[in-house]
Amino acid sequence: MLRKLLLLLLTALIGACAIIERPPPIPVRPLDVKADCSYRDETGGSVTLKLDVAAARVRAFEARVNFPQHGSCHFALKDFRQTKEMPAIELVQTSGSCILRMWEQGTRVTVAFQQCEKMCSGSAWDQLLPLIYDRRDGTCA
Repeated sequence: MLRKLLLLLLTALIGACAIIERPPPIPVRPLDVKADCSYRDETGGSVTLKLDVAAARVRAFEARVNFPQHGSCHFALKDFRQTKEMPAIELVQTSGSCILRMWEQGTRVTVAFQQCEKMCSGSAWDQLLPLIYDRRDGTCA
């Protein structure tokens, strides 16, 4: 009886693991997205994002992130050149070390930053996280 109970519990545990929702794989296709959104959080921090990408070519990009009492970051396409299109878009700062990467996963498009401290004032770089645009409802965070 105890063996049957343990077997039943083990089966339920394995079955529960199977229902964990995992994000879908990142598609290997050219990114197409047009975004114009803004976001303000409860601390007063704000984000504005303008993005226009067609067939994995960035046509417009501007992001401003403000962290009260920490500073702000500003990124504009004119300061970058595109070096990769697939599987993720990569923009490299023309006169610096900042690298931006963009990719989609499900309904979300992510913009991530690497080595971009000089694009920020104060200690804003320490606060900066990837920006996420959700195609479903047009919001960003």
